[in-house]
Amino acid sequence: MISKVVNLLQSKAITIPRFLLENYKNLNLSDSEFIILIYLLNNDNTMYDPTKMSKDLNIDLPVILSLTDGLKSKDIIKFETRKTNNKIEEHISFDELYKKLGLLLVNEKEEKTTNIFDIFESEFGRTLSSIEYEIINAWLSSGGFTEELIIAALKEAVYNGVSNLRYIDKILYEWRKKGIKTKEDIEINRQNYIKSKEKVEELYDYDWLNEEK
Repeated sequence: MISKVVNLLQSKAITIPRFLLENYKNLNLSDSEFIILIYLLNNDNTMYDPTKMSKDLNIDLPVILSLTDGLKSKDIIKFETRKTNNKIEEHISFDELYKKLGLLLVNEKEEKTTNIFDIFESEFGRTLSSIEYEIINAWLSSGGFTEELIIAALKEAVYNGVSNLRYIDKILYEWRKKGIKTKEDIEINRQNYIKSKEKVEELYDYDWLNEEK
């Protein structure tokens, strides 16, 4: 099966949606069903033609029929009958697939958002207010800050003994001015600050009167 798909990939420009690639196991799809689904999604013509699929993929027709039936039974695809030029044709609809992927995407975002709220409440030792929820949401959406950076700013504030969002907001926007986007950037900036501070201290500690000539 794999070698046949490799041949198909080499002969045609096949697009594999990243989110689908990461989540097809969550849709309860086998590797073979996933391959058939990718083929169908990349087919400009939605008309169901198992004979052509068998030829393109070099897979026996009974296997093609079995795999597409599996996709149908799992509510990934639907067959719709259409009449074109007085001819009845069977077409494939991906509406159910997109609904399932949309639900997975929403759940994924909700899990991330819930997680960051839990971290804030744990660090603050109290329940967040509705206004605080809105501020954190604003950082994630319109603010354009990553969850990683927000949590890092939270840790920085707690380390300094401050547990309010106004202080964290100042940290985030200060980091933005400095071009800091990741935890690695934070550490690099910290080390650069320490080095510059050490140089200043060395300058003042230098014994100019006893300098060797």
